[in-house]
Amino acid sequence: MDLAFDESGRAGPVLVCLPMFGMTRAAMAAAFAPAFAGADVREVYLDLPGHGDSPADCRATSQAVLDTVCAWLDRHVDAPVLLAGASYGAYLAAGIARRRPEIVSGLLLVCPGVKILREDRDLPEFEPLDAPTGWLDDAPAGLRPHLDVALGHRTSAVVATVLTALESGGPGDDTFQEELRGGPDYALPDEDADIVFSGPVSVITGRQDGIVGYADQFRSMRHYPRGTFTMVDAAGHYLPFEQPALLRSLAQDWLHRTRS
Repeated sequence: MDLAFDESGRAGPVLVCLPMFGMTRAAMAAAFAPAFAGADVREVYLDLPGHGDSPADCRATSQAVLDTVCAWLDRHVDAPVLLAGASYGAYLAAGIARRRPEIVSGLLLVCPGVKILREDRDLPEFEPLDAPTGWLDDAPAGLRPHLDVALGHRTSAVVATVLTALESGGPGDDTFQEELRGGPDYALPDEDADIVFSGPVSVITGRQDGIVGYADQFRSMRHYPRGTFTMVDAAGHYLPFEQPALLRSLAQDWLHRTRS
């Protein structure tokens, strides 16, 4: 399958970015391109199967999605590559590093899924931070409960930025996405495998992330002997849009470590 992609830069290491579930390469570029600015890397932003402009030409399982991304990498870029991902994209990136460590030179995992099924996640309890009155008024009614749980930096400006990202890029295939997320094979079969990845890793989480939390992500650090773990206050599941300056600082540190 030929996945839709965009790239910028022609020199330097290849950095492939995998988006959140339901989001597109355009949204990922909006979140991550400022963080990588000036880093002399060749940035590649993919639409996952059934997302954005990529066709849903694989089975609706996470393993099939991962295999499709790996096949694309084998055809289009010279290994090893740097992988960056957010949420489901980070879940896939970590899975690729477990399955094909020879093609991955480093991982940047932002608000990564570790336990893909919600009932398996360790979601610490916390009090939501204060928010201005009416901060969610411009969000569609159906999205407000999700954003109320997902966002740590709770302002109307952040909501507007997230909504723009959610609406950007191609239309995707809603049926495929629903079958994937609701199917029996949403979890990768090796999700719990005790496999070590020895390359440079940065795991960045939001203290107020009510979607995937931060505790499972901290436990996952045993798999990354060259890993850095950061938990950011006033940030939730959309951390790249909530704390872009901090993301840039942490991403630049990670890139520096991939070159040492």
